[in-house]
Amino acid sequence: MAESNNRELTEQIANVLEHVSNGSARNTTALPSRTFPQLQETAWRLSRTIIEMTTKAGSGHPSSSLSMIDILTALYFGGMLRYNAQEPHWPDRDRFILSKGHGAPGLYAVLAEAGYFDPALLNTLRQTDSPVEGHPIMGRLPGIEASTGSLGQGLSIGLGHALAARVDGRDYRVYVVIGDGESDEGQIWEAALAAAKYQVDNLTAILDYNQFQQTGSITKVMPSLEPVIDKWQAFGWQVLEIDGHDMAQVLTALRTVKTVTQQPQMIVAHTLKGRGLSPFEKNDVNRKHGEVLNAQDAATALAELDEQRTWDRYDPVAEPTPQAERASNRLAEQFITWHGESGKTKEG
Repeated sequence: MAESNNRELTEQIANVLEHVSNGSARNTTALPSRTFPQLQETAWRLSRTIIEMTTKAGSGHPSSSLSMIDILTALYFGGMLRYNAQEPHWPDRDRFILSKGHGAPGLYAVLAEAGYFDPALLNTLRQTDSPVEGHPIMGRLPGIEASTGSLGQGLSIGLGHALAARVDGRDYRVYVVIGDGESDEGQIWEAALAAAKYQVDNLTAILDYNQFQQTGSITKVMPSLEPVIDKWQAFGWQVLEIDGHDMAQVLTALRTVKTVTQQPQMIVAHTLKGRGLSPFEKNDVNRKHGEVLNAQDAATALAELDEQRTWDRYDPVAEPTPQAERASNRLAEQFITWHGESGKTKEG
C-alpha cells in the first residue's frame, strides 16, 4: 500500500511539474498589480490555504506563515515585486528571500498563486519526494531564490544578490523577510553592518515582528533585542515601522523604500503570530510555533477568517475610519498604543 501511494505521489508531482514546464503559469506580468480589495481578498484566501495545507500535512509552521502573509501578498500582487512566473530565472527580476525559512507554507501558497507552479502541488506539502518541502530548497521549485531555514543567513544572501546587481549593472531590488527570533543570530547584524557600509539601497529587509519564537516570547528568550528600531537606525539603515496586517500601511512602506538612496531599508512590521486567530492566540507560550491545527481548531480558524471579510472598512479610497473604531483585534489596540490615534507609517 505504501509503495502504491508513493508511486501515485510521484506521478502527481511529475504531472504538475510538466504542467509548469509547458508554460501554463497564470501570471506573466512583470509587475503584477491587483486592486486594494483584491489584495485583501488574496491575503484572506492564502491564509485559508496555509491552514488547510498544513493541517492536511500534519506538519509545518502555520502561525509563522500567517504572520507574514499580508506582506507577501502586497509584495507579489501589489505592483511591488518585478517578476515573470513563466521565466523564473529572468536576470532582471527582483529577488525575494525568506530568511525565516520555516514560514515556507506561506511562501509556497504565494508562489502557487503567482503561477510559478500548479496549486495542486500544495497538497503534497512535506510528503516524501515532494518538492514542497518543510523549508524552501533552491532548485526544487521555481521561484525559490535561496535555501533557507538555518536561521540568520538570509540577509547575507540577500546582500550578495544586491551587490551582484551593482556589479552586473542591473537595477533589480532584493527583499528579505527575517524573523524576530532569528534576529538573535549574529550573522544578521554582520550583514546589516556590511549593507550600510556599501550603501546598498536596492536591499530591503522586513522584520516579521510577531513577538514569539520557538521556545517562548522574544521578551523572555532574548529581551535585549529591543530597542530594535534604534538598533537598525544605529547600524545605518532607513527604518519604517508599520502594522504588518494593515494592507494600506504595507503598500505605503513598500513604495517608500523604493525612494531611499544610499541606504538599505528596514521595515519593522508588527504582526500577530497566527494572524490573531484564536486557536493560536490561546497558546501563550509560542503561539503554536511549528504546530499545526487539528481538524476542530482548523475549522474554528477558518470560520474566524470568514468573519474578517469586511474589506470596505479598510479601502483607502473610502472615507477614513478613526483607528480607535477599527480596534477590533489585539494588534489594532496595540498599534494605537504605539502610535497614537493617527496610526500612520513611522519613518526614522
